[in-house]
Amino acid sequence: MNDCIVGIGSNINPTENIRKMLCLLSKDHLLKKHSKWIRTAPIGITNQQDFINGAVRLRTYHCREEFNLYLKQLEDKMGRDRSLPKFGPRIIDLDIVVWNDEIVDEDYHSRDFLKKSVDELLLG
Repeated sequence: MNDCIVGIGSNINPTENIRKMLCLLSKDHLLKKHSKWIRTAPIGITNQQDFINGAVRLRTYHCREEFNLYLKQLEDKMGRDRSLPKFGPRIIDLDIVVWNDEIVDEDYHSRDFLKKSVDELLLG
């Protein structure tokens, strides 16, 4: 099994959509723990609702490429509109940040909220 940490963000009905995403994710993977949720101001396009961000640690039988595709399909299933600008509003945003104890997302180093959430799961 592979151990990973997924960064999570939403600013469209975030409480409801994060809860729904965790339920869907838990059907196919072993969820270990999620971080505290952090309210953050939007980056880039600032004229939108604040985001709720956090991370979840889980175990999966998928290889990294398969799991990344699974996450994108989960975003699509939940109604993510990929025609919106990159930093626009999102129902859900899921990114692999740590894969088998290796940081694989460079945003970890530049986004304090992501680093804080991931570190909580790595060190906690």
